[in-house]
Amino acid sequence: MLDRRNLLAIGATSALAATLPFPASGEAQAHQIALWPNGTPEPVPQGLSQTYTERSSNPKQSDRALKGVTAPWLEAITPTRPNGAAIIAIPGGGYRHMAWDKEGLDIARWFAAQGVSAFALAYRLPHDGWAGGPDTPLADAQRAVRIVRGNAAKWGIDPNRIAVVGFSAGGHLCANLAANFDHACYPAQDALDKLSARPDLAAPIYPAIMIDSLGQTLPAGESLFGKSIDADRTKKHSPHLNARVDSPPHFLLHAENDPLVGPEHSLALRAALIAQKGTVETHLHAQGGHGFGIRNTKGLPVEGWPERLMAFGKTTGWIK
Repeated sequence: MLDRRNLLAIGATSALAATLPFPASGEAQAHQIALWPNGTPEPVPQGLSQTYTERSSNPKQSDRALKGVTAPWLEAITPTRPNGAAIIAIPGGGYRHMAWDKEGLDIARWFAAQGVSAFALAYRLPHDGWAGGPDTPLADAQRAVRIVRGNAAKWGIDPNRIAVVGFSAGGHLCANLAANFDHACYPAQDALDKLSARPDLAAPIYPAIMIDSLGQTLPAGESLFGKSIDADRTKKHSPHLNARVDSPPHFLLHAENDPLVGPEHSLALRAALIAQKGTVETHLHAQGGHGFGIRNTKGLPVEGWPERLMAFGKTTGWIK
């Protein structure tokens, strides 16, 4: 919930809000919103440049891998009739790239069609050499929530109805944000950074949670974030070890036959949230594999999961 100090901060961002191209109504369109209009909080790694790699053989369905982001942004999809809720989609890709279409734009467009003001987050990747390591994508996720919250009134959004959904490594970032929304991982840039970065609902989908147990799927000497990190940072960025009493409601979804990140990851997070008496809904399905998003679900038990997330949102107040 927003207190008086946060409301004052929102007022202070009105000038910034006026410069952001996010219409409150009209036909669904995409607009890019810079997270760091004055530059990222840490230096850009030398030689880094943004690239898209097309992985689809279907000319009618793009499946781009995005990497090398140096100027993170939110891709905003405006619903024709906003219902007051917002969602930020965080694509996965092992923190090496982002499945930008399949787990970013696809997801944002689906929710925008339901009236939810939707955003896809293009964030900085630890594997691209950012000095902050796991703090770098977390900083971008925090900033994304603060931008949406700080401009909620202008964009027809309830500032207390902002959800985050993430996939695989993006699911880790989603859960990490829910656990570490107040972790100071970047210096304040402007009045937006006085706002809470706590999402009002978190939906990690086939997430990597127990990052110290991924050794069998990673090259020797690497962590999920690239180079190995010390035990303290591993613990700090392990969502199941940082569940808290003020965690937002969580919606968890995993396939039992996931060959890359097994359902024990979601179950570890579920157990930690329940121990803190948190609100959590968990869906385990016999089939689905990994990386299905919403386009590779037809005929599988995981089909229709966004509708189940919307239904869960109604029980928690995210959808009204």
